[in-house]
Amino acid sequence: MLEHLAKQGIDAFHVDGDDLRSLTTNADYSKAGRESNIRKAQTIAKYLQSKGHTVVVSLVAPYRNMREAFKAQAQVTEVYVHTSEARGREDKHAKDYEPPTTDCIAIDTTGQSVAKSLQSVLDKISSQG
Repeated sequence: MLEHLAKQGIDAFHVDGDDLRSLTTNADYSKAGRESNIRKAQTIAKYLQSKGHTVVVSLVAPYRNMREAFKAQAQVTEVYVHTSEARGREDKHAKDYEPPTTDCIAIDTTGQSVAKSLQSVLDKISSQG
């Protein structure tokens, strides 16, 4: 996504949940630890967006109410990426993930290359206008 945006002349910032965890030394994957990490990512993204930057946030945000509140506070397109394939980090994923029900782009990456998945996201974003 960031490479695509750069080719379009858009200098986007990337807020990554794993990077944020290592910067803040938050290895807590409990509900409280996840909520703390999500709030930090949202705060950084809102700040960068308020300064006119495009921001891509990538993190496991399992709680629908937090995602919905964030969408109400900032210009956000939620992209729900899911798969039935094992990806090697299932122990870090929230067992209680609440999938979005509305107002998102849902991409099932099962059997898709990264390039095909990215193109699916871009096509859906461009069709939203």
